[in-house]
Amino acid sequence: MSDQQQGGHAGTPELTAADIEQAAALLDAGELVAFPTETVYGLGGDAASPAAVARIYAAKGRPANHPVIVHLPPGGDPQYWAAEWPEAAQKLVEAFWPGPLTLIVKRHARIPDAVSGGQDSVGLRCPSHPVAQKLLAAFSKRRGGHGGVAAPSANRFGHVSPTTAQHVRDEFGAAVHVLDGGACDVGIESTILDLSRGFPALLRPGHVSPLDIARVLGEAPRLPDGSDATAPRASGTLKAHYAPRTPLALLPFEALEPLLAAARDAGETVALVARGSRAGAWASAANVHFVAAPEEPQVYARELYGLLRVLDRANVSRILIEKLPETLEWIAVNDRLGRAAAAFEAQQD
Repeated sequence: MSDQQQGGHAGTPELTAADIEQAAALLDAGELVAFPTETVYGLGGDAASPAAVARIYAAKGRPANHPVIVHLPPGGDPQYWAAEWPEAAQKLVEAFWPGPLTLIVKRHARIPDAVSGGQDSVGLRCPSHPVAQKLLAAFSKRRGGHGGVAAPSANRFGHVSPTTAQHVRDEFGAAVHVLDGGACDVGIESTILDLSRGFPALLRPGHVSPLDIARVLGEAPRLPDGSDATAPRASGTLKAHYAPRTPLALLPFEALEPLLAAARDAGETVALVARGSRAGAWASAANVHFVAAPEEPQVYARELYGLLRVLDRANVSRILIEKLPETLEWIAVNDRLGRAAAAFEAQQD
């Protein structure tokens, strides 16, 4: 864990104990609070309250059968929420919590159906962001040590996730109380690992990689290849997701060049996100808003959603993104870009 995650974030507004207690009181009253995690900002509500969870779904425009993740404070008891707690879950908690890993386990009967979209499983995680930890601890204290906060990303369903407090305000205005904890360190949503069926299966890639998981468990998780028909539904796993409002295409650079030429001939301005070594003359073309793609997967992940939001405001007709290497180190960024592009594929056919 980085020093920033443990002690605070550079440039973060100072939040007082009173700010945290005010937010915890709102959660306790069934209201929604947006708060930072190390991954993205979450739109939080009392996970034990079907009414509060319903408010999350309504605010986001989220389908009621799409489950949300329950966030726990450090020292919280995940077994309170679980009907079964596999040995693998305990090993992963000891290795990666607090951190960007969500575990799917069988849901305890006391937990509302609403949290899991009616399924018999529940997703649990403990974030490492200090503001999230303080809020979760304050709320859990109000619930006798068993408080959990359901919190999908704080944005309209299917759109680009927020990595700053301003992104949340851009989505919801003054309708949602926001705790400003600065920019998120990881920048994409948590890894989701299913342990509810007797074997580890990766449902959503993230900062904690399949190799990281394999090192702890001694076996590699199943990867999401579209063939896992019995997998539970999980946050952020619909084919089309994380999409900007501007049409986006994700293709090898050779396939982007005809689109760039066509835009030039039509007098349109397009955005191009590609490695500088590949962009060539297109990087300085008059009709191209060029952004050099980060070369490191973790940097790309941290900057991705902020970049898509900037390009949404750049007055371009289309966002063209160079496809990334299909390797495990790029699996999480490829996943988010692929889902963002999928939102527009039907329109192109």
